[in-house]
Amino acid sequence: MCVVMTENEISYIIRGSIFNVYNELGPGLLETVYRTALHQDIVGAGLKVRSEVPVPAIYKGIDMGIGYRADLVVENKVIIEVKSIEAIHKVHHKQVLTYLRLTNFHLGILVNFNTEVIKNQIFRKVLGLPE
Repeated sequence: MCVVMTENEISYIIRGSIFNVYNELGPGLLETVYRTALHQDIVGAGLKVRSEVPVPAIYKGIDMGIGYRADLVVENKVIIEVKSIEAIHKVHHKQVLTYLRLTNFHLGILVNFNTEVIKNQIFRKVLGLPE
């Protein structure tokens, strides 16, 4: 039997995995380390995860042949953008919203692992998610 989870249910599990990874590794490592560890933790929680997922750039209905890569896509519903930087800026929030728009997903999570308090660096980005 296949259980279909909502974006909010998936994000609850993702948030737990973010805490697991941060508590184990701490701040100061490369994004690739956190992305890989987060991928493994979410898979361990029983969810399907893809890494470095292509996000096509479409302009006026034309695939530009160039695109971006979402760090993680969970259950083909939630995008996770992993950072390990000094500070999150407005452009990082906009990046996640653009990925959501280009993929027709509704929920993205932006997380910065380079912090002393991880709970202050997890941001939910919503684009047209039904309540």
